[in-house]
Amino acid sequence: MSANDIQRDLTFTEIGPAARGTRPDEVVIAISPGFGELFSKTIVDIPLSEVIRQVLAGIEEQEVSARVIRVRNSSDLAAMSHTAARLSGSGIGIGILSRGTSMIHQRDLPRLSSLELFPQCPLLTLQTYRQIGSNAAQYAKGESPEPVPTLNDQMARPRWQAKAALLHLKETELVRKDAKAIEVMPEFSAAVVG
Repeated sequence: MSANDIQRDLTFTEIGPAARGTRPDEVVIAISPGFGELFSKTIVDIPLSEVIRQVLAGIEEQEVSARVIRVRNSSDLAAMSHTAARLSGSGIGIGILSRGTSMIHQRDLPRLSSLELFPQCPLLTLQTYRQIGSNAAQYAKGESPEPVPTLNDQMARPRWQAKAALLHLKETELVRKDAKAIEVMPEFSAAVVG
């Protein structure tokens, strides 16, 4: 995938270093280093602009605020999600890799634990992403939502494993171990095809 293949219908404006939030009604969304930069679509070609739009809509529907950060020192979903949770005023964070894999995390859980994990990104739909945002917002409000229903396909892993590994390698090339997370503002525009 070259820079020419990317439809620039999503850009992120850097606001500054990501700081710990003070709002108790906040969910922080951590995006990976290549999200919307090197990559514009998930592993199954869902536009990342729609993924982030749906997650934000799910949070907004619950009347909870959201912030977006870009984690630059890791392409590991658990590390990203845990960073989001630690920086969130509510202690709830979401991590989203460019390929679509996602996780809802809570600040006081161990890094490799989570509230909800969505590992089979080829099976995630826009409705799933919206529900991920909604559930995270409900956790932020102190509620206990039903887990997001997901599909399970035993053949998804073997079918998508090679592409997922390649995407992960490309994303990991962007990691800068000493880089701090930055707060970003998503900006949506019409995609130019051609």
